[in-house]
Amino acid sequence: MKKVMVILTLLLLMTVIPAYAGDQYDYKSAEFKEVASQFMCMCGCGQDHFECNMQGCGLNDSFKSEIKEMMDDGLTKDQIKDYYLSMYGEEILTAPEKKGFSLTAWVLPFVALGVAGIGIVFIIRKWVAGYKEEETSFEARSEEEELEDEIVKSMIDEERKKYF
Repeated sequence: MKKVMVILTLLLLMTVIPAYAGDQYDYKSAEFKEVASQFMCMCGCGQDHFECNMQGCGLNDSFKSEIKEMMDDGLTKDQIKDYYLSMYGEEILTAPEKKGFSLTAWVLPFVALGVAGIGIVFIIRKWVAGYKEEETSFEARSEEEELEDEIVKSMIDEERKKYF
């Protein structure tokens, strides 16, 4: 008999707790902000649904109440996100998802900038190394020219001595 009473009590609690917890989120709760902030308002204000305060935005109130109902029904943040993604596509998200083409679109510009930066550093180092080689060859050539100049001067001096 005790087992039946315990089971009946548990069943009663299981029916009362969801009814009590049915309205557990409000519009100012951190959980609601977290969920509502991931969706862009479609009224053209450029803000997310949590912060949209544009006058005449008829979408925001209905969207917020719909999110709140979903949260009260026990849907998780990801389930709500999947629901709106299936309805509106990725354009409703404030930040793109970190997978697939969206991840590539986010990462590729930074990779391209990194590769370009490395290429520029490589080219500058190559120019500097080429300039140093050219400078040393210029010094070597000038030594040869000095030697030639001395030879020419000595020949000119010998010729002068012959005639003067």
